[in-house]
Amino acid sequence: MRTTVLGGLGAFPTAGQACSGFLIEHDGFRLLIDPGYATLQPLLARVAARQVDAVFVSHGHPDHCADLQPLVRARVLTDRSGPPLPVHAPTGSLTGLLAIDEPGMLEPGYRLTEFTPGETLRLGPYEVRTFSLPHWVPNAGARFSAAGVVLAYTGDTGHSPTLVELARDADLLIAEATYPDDIPQRHAGNLSSAVEVGRYATEAGARRVLLTHLWPGVDPEDALAAVRRGYAGPVEVAGPGLTVTVGR
Repeated sequence: MRTTVLGGLGAFPTAGQACSGFLIEHDGFRLLIDPGYATLQPLLARVAARQVDAVFVSHGHPDHCADLQPLVRARVLTDRSGPPLPVHAPTGSLTGLLAIDEPGMLEPGYRLTEFTPGETLRLGPYEVRTFSLPHWVPNAGARFSAAGVVLAYTGDTGHSPTLVELARDADLLIAEATYPDDIPQRHAGNLSSAVEVGRYATEAGARRVLLTHLWPGVDPEDALAAVRRGYAGPVEVAGPGLTVTVGR
């Protein structure tokens, strides 16, 4: 299972990096997780829009889903006869985004399957077990399992004991770590720190950690130093073009 980082920032993109977004490839199936702001260009540098097999959206904040709209546009406006893109997202989370274009224009380009966090889904070769995690809006953490390999993804989340269950024995944990250590009061209960990730990744026995959703301007080295205070395994910060392969 190969993970390619399209971006690793939270909130908004910068001149050098997109928001959180990941291309997961396994057994020839290409799954796009969280196509946030500015992720489309690095995606198209690797695969054509038509080659994305499915999309999983953790929640409806635009730094996790905004570039779904131009991705669907790229498919519809180049080949209206092509198959619709399967999109899986929490119920109601994409209503506004998918309504910004002229009525009916994008409908041939996607097939939306809505779910309630906590449900189990099937996406190509993956069994996807979703988890309801605390955020300002409904947020689905998820375990993507295929051929005995597990990738766990938190979306955005405040502290929750469910994170240990999500990350249990994961081959790769992609974890939101907006701040290295202290979380501002305005974000308390809805976002995580790298220190917290280190603690629950260790308790869960996660084999490898990839930190994502850093606040623009946060030094990645500070995030790494913070997570390593509680986690001794291999850990990296999501950066443009980084590729992580786990399993066979």
